[in-house]
Amino acid sequence: MYGVVTRNADEVEMEPFDLGFYEVKDVTGRAAAPLPNAVNMVSCFGDNAAASENPELVPVDDRGEPATRDREYFDWAYVCPTHPEYREGLLEIIEDCAAESDDVRLDDVGFPREGFCRCDRCERLFAESDREERADWRADVITEFVAEAADRIPGRTLLTLYPDPYPGHLRARSGLDVDALTAHVDEFVVPLYDTEYATTYWLESILRGFRSRLGGDYDLHGAPPETPVSAELYAVDVDVDELIHAAEVAETYAKDVFFGYDANNAAAALRRKDADGREGKVHRPE
Repeated sequence: MYGVVTRNADEVEMEPFDLGFYEVKDVTGRAAAPLPNAVNMVSCFGDNAAASENPELVPVDDRGEPATRDREYFDWAYVCPTHPEYREGLLEIIEDCAAESDDVRLDDVGFPREGFCRCDRCERLFAESDREERADWRADVITEFVAEAADRIPGRTLLTLYPDPYPGHLRARSGLDVDALTAHVDEFVVPLYDTEYATTYWLESILRGFRSRLGGDYDLHGAPPETPVSAELYAVDVDVDELIHAAEVAETYAKDVFFGYDANNAAAALRRKDADGREGKVHRPE
């Protein structure tokens, strides 16, 4: 199955895609009404607008440095996952999405990086918890949020994962305990973005790693993981031939392949890919 990820409502049913993801809330903080004919998608703890309007929402490290996009390593600003009012607002958005379309995708879930958050609220909540290790407490916070969100989603819950399948890395980085999350998530989506896809061996390595990490057989002829993983490719200004090749590699290891933010270019790639696959052999006289 092929899908498109878009901010344009008229592209969610565009041919030749089988599925459309519509960004109801993205990392800029831009909000849109959910659609009945799409998998509505919510950026949870990435929110430039909220962080700019209310700096108290922003997670901080042990030096008090905030997780904002003007700092190294952060492409957007974050909101602390323990902020109660913000979490409630997110859950209301997710409920609104689920009321329009059964399936919902949760994006940008987790703490910003290792070392976050050390705000007064997080320090108090950790001290009040029964966890001795902060990493365990952070994982509890994120798993609880995903569970609460999934309870509001009548269909499939999809969750975006940072592209690092190495055991323990996602948990240490963002509080994403993959093993615990499988109880609440129906499908993981891994964005594998490049502007050229001139080489694709890394696509294979990462996707095969996730397949193995989620309990599937490393041998592609064996059983797939119980909670499948799909790939999301970047389509903006990517050469069509390179995008086709990337899709061919990704679909070998992933359940489905989705294309981000340039529906026309992705559609052109899929049409050419389909045409190439239907071309018959040419028989010439000897």
